[in-house]
Amino acid sequence: MKQEVTLGIDIGGTTTQFGLVNRSGNVLFDATVDTASFETADEYLEYLYQKIEEKTATLKSELIEIKAVGIGAPNGNYYKGIIDCAPNLKWGKTRVEFVKKFQKYFNVPMALTNDANAAALGEMIFGYGKEGYEIDGQMVPIKDFIMITLGTGLGSGIIVDGRMVYGHDGFAGEMGHIIAVENGRRCGCSRKGCLEAYASAPGLKRTVFELIAENPFRESNLKMYNYERLESKNIYEEALKGDEIALEAFARTGEILGRKLADAAAVTTPKAFFLFGGLAKSGNLILDPTRKAFYERLLNIYQKGNIIIDISKLFKEGKNIAVMGAAALAWDEYEKSQQNATI
Repeated sequence: MKQEVTLGIDIGGTTTQFGLVNRSGNVLFDATVDTASFETADEYLEYLYQKIEEKTATLKSELIEIKAVGIGAPNGNYYKGIIDCAPNLKWGKTRVEFVKKFQKYFNVPMALTNDANAAALGEMIFGYGKEGYEIDGQMVPIKDFIMITLGTGLGSGIIVDGRMVYGHDGFAGEMGHIIAVENGRRCGCSRKGCLEAYASAPGLKRTVFELIAENPFRESNLKMYNYERLESKNIYEEALKGDEIALEAFARTGEILGRKLADAAAVTTPKAFFLFGGLAKSGNLILDPTRKAFYERLLNIYQKGNIIIDISKLFKEGKNIAVMGAAALAWDEYEKSQQNATI
């Protein structure tokens, strides 16, 4: 009997990750290909398909059957199956009808969304949504939560009653572009004061340089770095050593993030916020100030301490959340196709 799997694809500006995932969340394999060296989407898709075929050929003896394909991509629109003018994709700066083009290679249910939505579905199907989160000694499946990606930018995926919220146009969940500081820092979207200009890896770095400018006589090893050389991991390493500038940078970042999560809680009243991405690797350095600001700002009817803020289960366990999230999107789409077939 063939093993049923889905194909999960995560498209980044530099590399694309893909892999096969079964119903239990086991990744049969994952691999990467180049994203940036192609001039057109058609060239990229042909190359991607060839590499997928090469990898899956090694599993043919195991009799696998790909039931659906899920794709996580920047500016991915779930309803239209398009990548809508993604500035960090060389071949995606215009509107790309990605699903329509890719379905000539795979005649199975297929869906596309942004990476944060895919990760949220991964957590719902394979993480705390399935396995449960320990509350008062019991494992409770979390069906209402917001997934927050803390990386080069800040993304979010909203799960309500176990289902993804896409909004009327497919672009719901852009928490990175809510205004955190009025007339604040310039964001990559061209507006001022967006949350991702503060609560992201580049945002943390910008905070460090602001603190150095504000405190020129304060000792810090971070002063040895110029802007190009400094990375968020350097700030994390110095914070672990007790560097005051590094610690304050995390405190300010968490304070801004916590305030905005409290605002979001008033909209969907989630049971949890789960964080993942490069900045989430800092653990309590980002969690503690975020929780503190969150509970200070949270409306009292939501009961202080009743909403969880923690790292994603899949991210904690070192799972390939990008591939698993895209594969979870595929499983979700496959189940919908099966339900529709019985109506």
